[in-house]
Amino acid sequence: MRIGSINSSGLQDAPYSAGWSRKLVSVLALVASVAALALIVENQYGQFLFDESWQRPFISQAAADTQRKQQPAALTPVEEARYRALSEYVAKRYRVSQDVAFNLVSVAHQAGEELKVDPLLIIAVIAVESSFNPIAESVAGAKGLMQIIPKYHGDKLDEFGGEQAVFDPETNIQVGAQILREYIRRTGSVGIALQMYAGALGDNEDQYTNRVMGMRQRLQYVASQSPVRPATATAVRTASSARNTSGFPLQVD
Repeated sequence: MRIGSINSSGLQDAPYSAGWSRKLVSVLALVASVAALALIVENQYGQFLFDESWQRPFISQAAADTQRKQQPAALTPVEEARYRALSEYVAKRYRVSQDVAFNLVSVAHQAGEELKVDPLLIIAVIAVESSFNPIAESVAGAKGLMQIIPKYHGDKLDEFGGEQAVFDPETNIQVGAQILREYIRRTGSVGIALQMYAGALGDNEDQYTNRVMGMRQRLQYVASQSPVRPATATAVRTASSARNTSGFPLQVD
């Protein structure tokens, strides 16, 4: 009885074992084919794939692009003189470091150029809002150089790491310039945009706008008095006769 059972089991398992043998042979054949293909690819293209020389032009270009983004463009002599004159005025009037004032003036111009907002208007808002105190904070929750209220402009601050970045001078100026651009586009008027920026649309006398524009006018005069090389003086005077010193059109109501 036991012998019959063993024979019967063996007859039943034979097809099953044969099937697994065929599958195993197929898998081994596939592995061998892949290995052979890998050897062919390595023999023909291995030197190219592992030789880094072909990658160098792309790596160099990427490094150059990153470096350009990290380093601001060199200032022209006219720009250098203009920034120096403005920073000297700011440093004396608001009792801040000359180097700090120069950096803030430079950042304001960079943000203005990028966002198409008058840099002198940005600097004037900083002067009126915080007197160039980067850690200024109002009872209403306005913070930093341009007195930004994070709860109203958190979406803009998110790009720079969140609300904690509001006291970073560069971030504050960048976000403040974005707000000015948004309000100017929305209202079509620099004057109304400034009143909106200050939350003073109900002020019929436009006191905030008058303060900012008065400061901007002083800054424009300072910038216009900056010494320039004789070769560029005529060109600067010609450009100034057609537009304001900053090169950005203004519309004030």
